Amino acid sequence: MQIENDYDKDVYNGDIGMIEDVDLDDGEVTVNFDGRTVTFLFGELDTLVPAYAATIHKSQGSEYPAVVIPVMTQHYAMLQRNLIYTGVTRGKRLVVLIGQKKAVAIAVKNISGRRRWSKLDEWLGGNLAF
Repeated sequence: MQIENDYDKDVYNGDIGMIEDVDLDDGEVTVNFDGRTVTFLFGELDTLVPAYAATIHKSQGSEYPAVVIPVMTQHYAMLQRNLIYTGVTRGKRLVVLIGQKKAVAIAVKNISGRRRWSKLDEWLGGNLAF
């Protein structure tokens, strides 16, 4: 997974590819991003990380054939309706929630993550109607 935008290579934060070749002599790695081949010098590899698993945050804007979402009461701070919704909507063909029914119930009822606390209303002179 590419973890920062690289406009010169036309790869962006969150893009997922498959390593096609490692050339030890030239110090290059070739990665296939959805049919597009991109070459990275070894010194540029800090912008790539393994994508065996990705957070819901990192998956925003992407879709995957299958998604597995752990939902446990131990992760109480992460049990938010918007995160479950985002995770579930990333899966094209299969979505699996693994964990506890109680944790899913807590997440579905928890809408606290939806409220955005910004100074927008103040900056606009307090004229926003909520």
